[in-house]
This record gives sequence, C-alpha cells and structure tokens, in this order.
Amino acid sequence: MSRAFSSEVGSGSREENASKSQPPAAEITEDGFLGGQLRLRQPRSGHRAGHDAILLAAATPARSGERVIDLGSGVGAAGLSVARRVSGIDLVLVEIDAGLAELARNNAAANVIEAEVVILDVEADATAFAAVGLMPDSADVVLMNPPFNDSTRHRASPDGVRERAHVATATTLAAWVHAARRILKSNGQLAMIWRADGVAEVLAALERGFGSLEILPVHSDATAPAIRILVRATKGGRAPTRLHAALLLNEPSGVPNKWVQEMLAGKGELPLARR
Repeated sequence: MSRAFSSEVGSGSREENASKSQPPAAEITEDGFLGGQLRLRQPRSGHRAGHDAILLAAATPARSGERVIDLGSGVGAAGLSVARRVSGIDLVLVEIDAGLAELARNNAAANVIEAEVVILDVEADATAFAAVGLMPDSADVVLMNPPFNDSTRHRASPDGVRERAHVATATTLAAWVHAARRILKSNGQLAMIWRADGVAEVLAALERGFGSLEILPVHSDATAPAIRILVRATKGGRAPTRLHAALLLNEPSGVPNKWVQEMLAGKGELPLARR
C-alpha cells in the first residue's frame, strides 16, 4: 500500500505559478524505468524524467529503515528508484508543482511503493518545512536534482513548469543546500547532481556544514568533457574530498557502456551509494 500526504506550503510567486492540476490524460505518457521495474506517468512535454534522475538514484547512499527525502521530486523518478533498489526506506517526495506532485502520488501507488508526497517550495523557510513534518535534523538522506542551467546562457522555455525545473537563479543552489543541511541529521548524507562546469559553485555551497565529499564526473565518452557531476556529502563530515574515476556513458566505439546500461536497468549502483 502507498500512503500520501499533501499540503500546499510555499512562498510568494513561485507557489502561485505552480500548476494546480495534472495535465489532461492525452498529455500524459507512461514510461518504463529500471528495465521496466518502475512505470511512471509524466507530462508528454515540459519537465520529463530521464537519465539524470536514475543516475542520482544510483548514487544515493540509502539504507533500509532510513528516512529519505527527495527534494524537487517531480513525478518521483529518483526517489521511487531509490525505494525500488532499497526496500524499507521512509520516503518523502517534495515538489512545488501540484500537478507533478499528484502524478508522483499516483506513481507511488501504482508501483506499490510507500511514499509521502508534500507540496512545498524547497526555498521556503524552516517554518514551512516544519508545517509539513520536515523538521530540522530529521532526515538520514537527502537527494536532489536542483534546477541547474545558467539563466544567462539558457534560452527561456515558454513552458513555465519546464523553466522552473531546469533554470537556476543566483540563489538556487545555496538555498537548496541550505534546506538539505537543515533537515539532515548529523552525519546525514546528501546526494545531488549538477552540471559539470558548475563544480566550483557546488564546492562553495557545500563548504558550510558539509564535508567528506565524494565527486563522480559523468562524461558522454572518453574524448568529451564531463557533462554532469554526482556528489555525495556528509553533514559534519571531516574526511578529505575524493574524486572518483569518470563514469563514461559510451564506449570509445560509440556504443553505450554496458555497465551503465545495466545500472540504468536497475541492476547495480554507483560507488557513491556505498558507505
């Protein structure tokens, strides 16, 4: 059985701009993830779950019995993928858009995964978080895929939901990291994905309150610069930063990396998930 809880809490225009209902059925697709282990309904256009969500899930160091919070969950792809890999987690999906939150709630139920869904602006204050049960020092693991495209280099989308999900403001990363730091317990784990050319921004954002960083660069192939970084950080951690060997999505021949394909099919996890 799936449980669901919904409460609209947020701040100003971001919440007012959030969609209030699901798109019509004709504008929804149902897609398979993790080799068909997970079936997700999501909008046909706008923000759609893809490889980033599955890579983030595979990098999330969750254990059975832990409270796991997916910030900016969309339709639930990353959080539900973690729950499919690690049974017995206490999963909370946090999403500002009411339509996407409803899809996430239905996706959890359809896949028989226990998940609590809350409608909340990640950049809201501690009072708003507490109002939906997300108290300080209450989470074991937080995962997040914040909007990370640079607004100065990204052409604005006419789709408001897509724009909100993809384009970062000057304060986005710091605000999301701050929210994660507030709700994590001491020694709690943060897993996140960001664009590779923003690694300096990530290091700066994590400097206050986090340590024991592990960074995994993701490349399309061995000849191309990294396109993403996956990062794991520990609240209050003191171990030196570790840079893992690159994850190559494609072999030199151009064919997809077999190990990556198996992981995307739900048959493995990334080194950052091990602790």
